[in-house]
Amino acid sequence: MLFNQLGLSAELLRAVDEKGYTEATPIQQQAIPHILKGHDLLAGAQTGTGKTAGFALPLLQRLQYGKVNRRRVRALVLTPTRELAAQVGQSVRDYGAYLPFRTAVIFGGVSINTQKDQLRKGVDVVVATPGRLLDHMQQGTIDLSAVEVFVLDEADRMLDMGFIRDIKKVIQVLPKERQNLLFSATFSDDIRNLAARTLNSPAEIQVAQKNSTADNVSQLVYPVDKNRKRELLSHRIGKENWQQVLVFTRTKHGANRLAKQLDADGISATAIHGNKSQGARTRALADFKNGKVRVLVATDIAARGLDIQRLPHVVNYELPHVAEDYVHRIGRTARAGNNGHAISLVCVDENRLLQDIEKLLGRKIEKEVLPGYAPDPRIKAEPIQNGRGRRAGGGGNNGSNQRRSRPGGKRANNRGGPPKRRSGRA
Repeated sequence: MLFNQLGLSAELLRAVDEKGYTEATPIQQQAIPHILKGHDLLAGAQTGTGKTAGFALPLLQRLQYGKVNRRRVRALVLTPTRELAAQVGQSVRDYGAYLPFRTAVIFGGVSINTQKDQLRKGVDVVVATPGRLLDHMQQGTIDLSAVEVFVLDEADRMLDMGFIRDIKKVIQVLPKERQNLLFSATFSDDIRNLAARTLNSPAEIQVAQKNSTADNVSQLVYPVDKNRKRELLSHRIGKENWQQVLVFTRTKHGANRLAKQLDADGISATAIHGNKSQGARTRALADFKNGKVRVLVATDIAARGLDIQRLPHVVNYELPHVAEDYVHRIGRTARAGNNGHAISLVCVDENRLLQDIEKLLGRKIEKEVLPGYAPDPRIKAEPIQNGRGRRAGGGGNNGSNQRRSRPGGKRANNRGGPPKRRSGRA
């Protein structure tokens, strides 16, 4: 279906055309008509499916033809991470290029005073992370009493990060009469409960099977000893001449260490994680996108929402504790119909985690033992605690710095209540 068949205004179609888009993706085809009709929506969509345009375009049209309420916040989009907030904010600006709306992006790690000045002048759309939005609410520098459309983007990740209490606080100050849109990669029990509390008789759509991976992503496992992972990674990057590689580690410390080791190997690399300032994270991503560095080493939280066009290679240097995160990781590649390659370096400690991933996918992942890198059969698995109080196969040498698994869906430990949010506000 073409965009000009979805009932969008001429101004929006002009902006879409300038971005080079003509045919709507499945999530856009299904979501846009529901949102234009004013329905609440519960939408299941993996990253890379075009969901941002799926809500941004009809949101802007609802404001375009709605009641005139200039320079008051009329639409609020909550996202889990700074990077995703920045990207969603830019998309809203791009799609609204020929509409008279102002958009503010609000997240932590940068000056709050600049944001206050922007809000004081008046904005129509706010894209925010929960922590910094609460700061503005507590300081009385934002008024949400006129919000007409409320969007929860990547709601599953927000629950995983422990933002449920913040979300509830935000919802309490919103007008009762509003349109609510909830987008999530998975529909866990916790997501269903949040939807029941937030949405009013919603339409429900799901464009991809839960926890499915794109058909155009090739997946391969290299069995290798833990202490030879970095050597193997450098070997593959050099031998195959990979020019743009996103590498995942489980911890911030591990990301920093690996980036330094790759640099020492003559492979330009930089790390991105939650302990980096927003300026450092933005520079690292820009350097990666423009080719100044070949390898971006990231943790799961920092990489959530990264939108890198034509990213050819994703490497799981360490498998994630939570199998669903594997799907999110490799979803960074093969976007917009491009092909991609997902490689996992798996040591004996991680065999249990690999089994969990294969069970989730419903199939085995192809394995290849590279000459010279065959695992030593004398090395025994070292069990680690992953935060759920049971043995996990996730190895690694990060000691006490290892990230605990994040509650969410069936993985949640409801006895202890909602998890605490990580230190520092998004």
